[in-house]
Amino acid sequence: MSTRDVYPVEIARLFPPQGQWTEEDYFALPDSMQIIELSDGEIVMPAPPVLHHQKIIMKLGFALDAFVRKGDLGTVYLAPVAVRLWKGKIREPDILFVRKEHEDRIHETRIEGAPDWVAEVISPGTRHTDEVKKMAEYARAGVPEYWLLDPKKHTIRVCHLEGEVYSLTATYQPGQMARSVTISGFEVSVGEVLSK
Repeated sequence: MSTRDVYPVEIARLFPPQGQWTEEDYFALPDSMQIIELSDGEIVMPAPPVLHHQKIIMKLGFALDAFVRKGDLGTVYLAPVAVRLWKGKIREPDILFVRKEHEDRIHETRIEGAPDWVAEVISPGTRHTDEVKKMAEYARAGVPEYWLLDPKKHTIRVCHLEGEVYSLTATYQPGQMARSVTISGFEVSVGEVLSK
């Protein structure tokens, strides 16, 4: 085994095994543009997204950012940005929005608590996580609105929080405008956002 092969293995030994990661371990990781999440003591690193995925994030994120800036409503972030939903549960939504009145949730290294709006672009490897795990987690944390953008099905699902679970407001398709429930007046063309 060459030195080149040994080096990553030795670095990995400096960190805890899966299932034993703490927030302290997570925040000790070096800065990275890779999405890295902490869930139930495990580090989750989805495969880097395809370029179309990134393009969708940029289109929706920039549209939301322009709308939010115009109305002086708060701040929009694109991944990777750590969101501490609760102790031991750190996710990095593709896009998130924090209202001006909740700016105290914005810290140097993370968002502390629920953002006011999140969106995830579904990739083949993240479908179950986005549609099941993150949906339950964002609801538990109290995120008022969750958008699921599905490039494969060419849809945008808008869900809003009712009590402790999400209710599907609508499933929008190309030719329609996807409308926010909680950000009054914000809407985007599904076809434009999902187009290649």
